[in-house]
Amino acid sequence: MRKSHPVRRAVLATAATVSGIVLLLSLKPASDPGSAAAAGGAAPPVAAQSPQGGAEPIGNGTVTGDAAQTQYGAVQVRLTVSGGKITKAEAVQAPKGGQSDRITSNAVPRLNQAAVAAQGAEIDAVSGATYTSGGYKKSLQSALDKARAAGAGQGAGTGSGQGAGGGGSAQARTVTGDAAQTQYGPVQVRITVSGGKITEAGTVQAPKGGQSDRITANAVPKLNQAAVAAGDAEIDAVSGATYTSAGYKQSLQSALDKAGG
Repeated sequence: MRKSHPVRRAVLATAATVSGIVLLLSLKPASDPGSAAAAGGAAPPVAAQSPQGGAEPIGNGTVTGDAAQTQYGAVQVRLTVSGGKITKAEAVQAPKGGQSDRITSNAVPRLNQAAVAAQGAEIDAVSGATYTSGGYKKSLQSALDKARAAGAGQGAGTGSGQGAGGGGSAQARTVTGDAAQTQYGPVQVRITVSGGKITEAGTVQAPKGGQSDRITANAVPKLNQAAVAAGDAEIDAVSGATYTSAGYKQSLQSALDKAGG
């Protein structure tokens, strides 16, 4: 009997060791940082990515972007906005002459459609019209910026008390349109608006030098009168002054856009 004690102690020690190992193995997964996810448990919380905030509201009406100069000529985009959305996009200036005529006639309609579809300036360039597409996007972004500025102004003006008494709307203010490039030089129009109407129109730039002096002297006064009479940019060209008339109308429209007309 005295010889059996060491064996019994060895058996008991072995049993205790095995129990300890089993206990340690059962505890190890719980201490593994990845065990919860591996077992399908809840993963550590991840900060939620909030969607980007909505763009500033776009003011309704017609707005013309700044002309963007390209290697082959200027590109200028005009937008029509209704209900806070772009409903129409058009190029009032685009490269012309020679091969540019073909490229413009192919690219501009596609760019116009893309602008309306995207409701922004993030549009793809048209293959074979890299420069025109780049200029279009720049002018389009400019038009959007102006439309958003107008939208912010419209929002700020809500409930501002402009009533039948007139307040600020009847106050005369002078606005200068963007210069429109023509074959014979830039044309830039300045208008005075009071009570929502054009009360005065004039040019701060017009083609000059040589025969242009005579054409400008004849055409500009007629165009000024037509702008006041029409109250908008839908005026007829003066005979013999096609380029000056077109530039005048473009700059006049830009001035009206800035005036909110």
